[in-house]
Amino acid sequence: MNADEERQFREFVAARSRSLLQTAYLLTGDWEQGRDLLQTALASTARRWSHLRDRQQPEIYVRRALYHAQVDRFRLLSWGRETVTDTLPEQPSAQTADWADTVVQRQDIMAALRRLPKRQRAVIVLRYFEDRPDSEIAAILGVAQGTVRSQTHKALLSLRTTLAAAGPSAAASSTASGRGVIA
Repeated sequence: MNADEERQFREFVAARSRSLLQTAYLLTGDWEQGRDLLQTALASTARRWSHLRDRQQPEIYVRRALYHAQVDRFRLLSWGRETVTDTLPEQPSAQTADWADTVVQRQDIMAALRRLPKRQRAVIVLRYFEDRPDSEIAAILGVAQGTVRSQTHKALLSLRTTLAAAGPSAAASSTASGRGVIA
């Protein structure tokens, strides 16, 4: 990478790293793992920077690298395994409603999101948290638009079921947040 390409790459990272980190967090469910995932994707992108055909759209390349790095981490390192339990954590009563309720509700939504298969989680993150159209999601994930729609349908059905089992507070929070994940 020459000096001009390095400058372009550094400018790209400075401008987009916050959004990319948020995506990495949503894909992993953990800030530290999200940072590691983003660093892996950016390192991969830096190696390929001089070969990218379309310098105007490097973000799609990085997001694709994020998704694939996440899938690879689960395959190769077997980290992120979750323990299934018969009971859900206790929900706070309506009389103690305060900011802690919002935190608990977000945790319920993030837990439900983490239970989704990787492709479904990626589709939900890209569509509802990044507000990307089907065509762009399909390009990032390297799948057909019909696959994006079917994975979205399956993911929303799973989220609705999981959040309904968690109780009305979790379902209410996701629609109240304006994100419409389970709408």
